[in-house]
Amino acid sequence: MKFTSFLRDKLMQITFIIFALVTIEIFLMAYPFGDFIKVYIPIIILTLYSISIIIEYLIKKKYYNNIEYLLNELEYKYLIAEIIKKPNFMEGKLLVDILEQVNKSMIENVNKYKYLQEDYKEYIEMWIHEIKTPIATSKMIIENNKNNVTKSIDEELEKIDNFIEQVLFYARSNTVEKDYYIKKCSLRDIVNEVIYKNKTALMSENISIDAHNLDIEVRTDNKWIVFMLNQVLQNSIKYRKKDEIEKIEIYSEKYKEYIVLTIKDNGIGIKESEISKVFDKGFTGTNGRLLNKKSTGIGLYLCKKLCDKLGIAIKVSSIEQKGTKVELIFPNNSYIDMN
Repeated sequence: MKFTSFLRDKLMQITFIIFALVTIEIFLMAYPFGDFIKVYIPIIILTLYSISIIIEYLIKKKYYNNIEYLLNELEYKYLIAEIIKKPNFMEGKLLVDILEQVNKSMIENVNKYKYLQEDYKEYIEMWIHEIKTPIATSKMIIENNKNNVTKSIDEELEKIDNFIEQVLFYARSNTVEKDYYIKKCSLRDIVNEVIYKNKTALMSENISIDAHNLDIEVRTDNKWIVFMLNQVLQNSIKYRKKDEIEKIEIYSEKYKEYIVLTIKDNGIGIKESEISKVFDKGFTGTNGRLLNKKSTGIGLYLCKKLCDKLGIAIKVSSIEQKGTKVELIFPNNSYIDMN
């Protein structure tokens, strides 16, 4: 708050004061007062007014500078109305009252949309659980009527089931902290579960899996890790090379402060210029588009989002036409920040 700007706002008031002083001086000159009175009265009025202006400026400057300081320190600027104090001057009180009304209105609107979002999320979750019933029934029918046609239908149902699972985890991704349970989990059990979920696709595409050195336990949520590994494995299956046997290697390495779980394939890989974008929402990459794959670009985006929530690091490295390596890095204790 600059003093010149403050005086500019007081320009009309200062003009009236000057006009009043000139008027008083004219009246004093019309009567036989001494020179001392004629000089003293305008000077004392001007001095007192100047002092009041300076005091007002200092009070307001201190108050608004404090607000500016608090605003700069706050991570969430909208909380400013909760922490500023009411001043002892009128325009400041009006400002605080306005901010409080705005803050109250904002909270009401946020709660309204939060309720709508929760309602929509609950509906999505209910719909997903409902849709899984006819999918499971269809799989049972296929199991009892095996032929080439039903085999193809079963593969498509697997894809539908995977997309539905992706939708469910996407709906829950903003509230992971309410829906996870950290415990010791065996990497071998996790990997075996993911391989079993994809057994149909792996067998139909004649993909070999080399899973080794997995007798290690990590502290994490089994359900979320299975989902993330499933996304990575599906990408390896989807972006395989057509002209050679696909090989996927899954292994773990234990270090002093962390454990690394690696999923490595010999697929089409990712362009070096696109590696930094693989976790962007909706990113599919040049190779994916050239192969006409119907990718959503959501899988790795969700993996990164969930890893951040669970305190796990995820890294992707790749050489085009050579293969891709995805690493999940689990800290050995909660004091290590992997992000």
